[in-house]
Amino acid sequence: MNTKTIEKRINRDLDRTKRDLAALKENAVTGLNWKIGQLTDGPRKSTTAAMKTLNKSIGQGLTQYNARVQDAVSKVPGDINKKASHYPWVAVSMAIVMGLILGVTLKPSRRVMANPQDNYAPF
Repeated sequence: MNTKTIEKRINRDLDRTKRDLAALKENAVTGLNWKIGQLTDGPRKSTTAAMKTLNKSIGQGLTQYNARVQDAVSKVPGDINKKASHYPWVAVSMAIVMGLILGVTLKPSRRVMANPQDNYAPF
């Protein structure tokens, strides 16, 4: 073979290599995009399913809570439930009183500090 044919062959092989590398790069990018799409679809679907389940359980819990509150309100004498529904200040006052009662009931007891020096550790 002469040098001219060898140079043509080398140039042709270099052109093919460039085209193949460009195609490989495009395929790699396309494959990577596809793989990222697959990886993000799974968590998105599971998160959506979890949120639907959570919303359903919250809705059931609120329904049970509302039913219990309605039963408790219907058992209260003196038509307080009608007054609370017609006069907002009655409902607010009842909520404040209930909050104070719960606060006093659930608050932990406090020790009276007769001598503040007793609470410090000696060195």
